[in-house]
Order: sequence, then C-alpha cells, then structure tokens
Amino acid sequence: MSELRIFDVLHPNNGTQTVLDHAAIAGELASIGVRFERWQANVPLAEDADQDAVLAAYAEDVARLNAEYGFKSVDVVSLRADHPQTEAMRAKFLSEHTHDDFEVRFFVDGQGMFYLHVADKVYAVLCTQGDLISVPSGVTHWFDMGEQPNFKCIRFFTVPEGWVGHFTGSGVDKSIPSLDELV
Repeated sequence: MSELRIFDVLHPNNGTQTVLDHAAIAGELASIGVRFERWQANVPLAEDADQDAVLAAYAEDVARLNAEYGFKSVDVVSLRADHPQTEAMRAKFLSEHTHDDFEVRFFVDGQGMFYLHVADKVYAVLCTQGDLISVPSGVTHWFDMGEQPNFKCIRFFTVPEGWVGHFTGSGVDKSIPSLDELV
C-alpha cells in the first residue's frame, strides 16, 4: 500500500504527517510538482516476466507517457536481496541528489521509498506495485530500496546517458528514517 510521510526538517520533533489515500497522496505531491499515479497491467504478469513482457503489459500507459515526455529510452530493472552488489547499489541512491532531467519510475512489483526534499520538508513516498512517480528536474531527492530490496521498475529516460546525479552533501538524507525504519 502506498504511503506518504511528511517530515519537517527544521522541527523534526514536531512529528510527521501521514497520508494513506492514493488520491490524497497524489494531490499532496502535485502541490510540489511531483506526478504520482496508478497503472494496471493489461494482462497478467508472471513473477519472472522479462523486459519485453513487462513493457507489453503496460504498453498503453508507456505510450501515453512517452507522447508527453519524449523518452530516449525505457527499460526494466529488477533487484532482489540476493544480488551480489545490493549494498553498493543501495548506497549510491541513498545520498541526496538532483538531476538535470526528471526521474520517472513505475513500480511493476515490490516497493521502494523516494524522499523528496522541498523547502523545509521531506516527503517520504512509499511506492508499491502499480505506482508511477515522476520527480521533476532540480528536485532534491534520494531513494531507499531497503536492506533487502525486492522490486521491479520501468525506468524512463529522456537523456541518452540515463541517470546522472548531482550530489548535495547536505546531510538531510541522514536525518530522516530509512525505508526499513518506516515500514
């Protein structure tokens, strides 16, 4: 189940706001320019579905989004806890960063937490199966896949080099609870 927690960076002891309703999460995120929507596969997908099967199952939504954004590439990434580079991959995304381009991810299965640092708030968005999130360029954020990652995502890129992060080094990413602490 999708979830949004909003942390006040300046006053961390004031608690958090939690939002569980998908439409309310989408509305809250829209107020900071972040797109959040739900997609459904047009055919059942096997757990071990490959990239071609996944993209075919979401072909209409992918085409609609592609018409809007003009992607250079679309792929499917899957990560499980038994991957030999899990720790290194998790560490790379846990650091607060920005992109010159927007970052778009659709969760085919599993879960992950996007943290969006906007002004004096951090929006921790638990994305689960069926969630699409589009983080605009320049929005400071990080991603936590958890200590035991288990997700499959469609990734959308409008620049040929794909994901290029500009790390902030602010330390805010260290002050907010991790995915494992929140879930």
